[in-house]
Amino acid sequence: MRIFPILLLLIFSHKIFAQQNAPANSAEEIVFPKIKSSITMPVKIPLSEISNIINASVPQLIFQDDSYSDNNNDQFKVKVWKTRPIRLVGGTQQNLLIEVPLKIWAEKGVGTFGVYSYQNTTFETVMYFNSQLTFNNNWTIATKTQPMGFKWVTKPVLDYGRIKVPITSLVESSLKKQQQDFCKTIDEMMSKQLNFQPYAVTAWNQFSQPFHISEEYSTWLKVTPIAINISPLVFYGNQIEANIGIDTYSETFTGSRPQDSPLIKTIANFNSVQTLPQKFLLQTTANIPFTEATRIAEKMFLDKEFDFREGKSKIKITGIKVYGDREKVMIEAKTEGSVEGTSFISGIPVYDETKRKIVLSGTKFKLQTKNILQKTATLLFQGKIVRIIEDEYGIPTAELEDSSRKSIEETFNKEYYKGLKMQGKVFNLKPSKIIVNPSAITAVIDTEAQLKMLVQGFQL
Repeated sequence: MRIFPILLLLIFSHKIFAQQNAPANSAEEIVFPKIKSSITMPVKIPLSEISNIINASVPQLIFQDDSYSDNNNDQFKVKVWKTRPIRLVGGTQQNLLIEVPLKIWAEKGVGTFGVYSYQNTTFETVMYFNSQLTFNNNWTIATKTQPMGFKWVTKPVLDYGRIKVPITSLVESSLKKQQQDFCKTIDEMMSKQLNFQPYAVTAWNQFSQPFHISEEYSTWLKVTPIAINISPLVFYGNQIEANIGIDTYSETFTGSRPQDSPLIKTIANFNSVQTLPQKFLLQTTANIPFTEATRIAEKMFLDKEFDFREGKSKIKITGIKVYGDREKVMIEAKTEGSVEGTSFISGIPVYDETKRKIVLSGTKFKLQTKNILQKTATLLFQGKIVRIIEDEYGIPTAELEDSSRKSIEETFNKEYYKGLKMQGKVFNLKPSKIIVNPSAITAVIDTEAQLKMLVQGFQL
């Protein structure tokens, strides 16, 4: 069954869509922050889907004994058919009520010394079973099935022409034994069909390896699953529900391919938890290179004039660039006019939710000039240029936020595999933390969302 791989595919494709990559020198290797995220989703599996899987694995002719001489020469032949699909109904205590409609043909030989007289009968019955399900932490499902009796559809009768002899009482004891044997068959079939271990191992290995998400910028994304959390199965009359949570680390790399994660042969047990939140918070990163930050500053300020001292003094910005200085962003502006020199304005980048921009806070000013007399105007000039930077300069994030929201919701609302449909909605998306790197500003983006999986028309 492929539900777990699809979950992982969803998470990783979301991260790829949400990731904005910074142009970086191919020779330069930058490791961006390692981000821990979690995603949860309710999974709803209609019992009709499990019925379809079971019925597909159970042939029309369930059992056949064509020999009179086997079983200590019992002189008995029997064939058992399924007359219509096996039906499942959810119980109230993590159990399934199973209904198996059967047609049985039986022929029995009676005689002595090798001389037998044979008579056959055909009848129909519906057998009922109660199967208790346990989802083990090792990704297997165990069932314990008990017989719950049967009812006659048509009763067994020996036909001697004008004389018909009911043999219901004679057959019932054999049916009870056969039903007990069917319990073991059901448990073996469930154990084989509902083993998630191989799929979980395959998915874990496939998506733990680095993804080359941008050849142009030589950018890699590495996602490492940490733990899986699953709430208890909840049974309803027509479906089973559970919540699945996946904890991951995502890392962004530029330059050469990062080291592969070692392959696993067995997957760790999942954690059983009582509840998981309906909404989840997923974190990704967006990288804004300082070349882009400089381009924004040039568009806003380069070759523009500003006055101060009530218009008595003017300066013109003739050059400007933006770069990182430890945890701060530095804006270096060259000016001419009333103040000639280079100004250095530094500040801590923060997200302004109202402006939808990354702006500078706690700005500091420093002027570098050869003209000592101009330093007397520094205080007036400082107040003017700092206000301009604080009020006007910022790295817009509105387009990033809107495009990320659209991409994520498109990712959430897809059918990734026939019969597995995702439905999701983003409630809030915004940068929460800004980190300065040597060549870029990294925004940690918080995405509050809700996601669910619907199983309909699923095929193995």
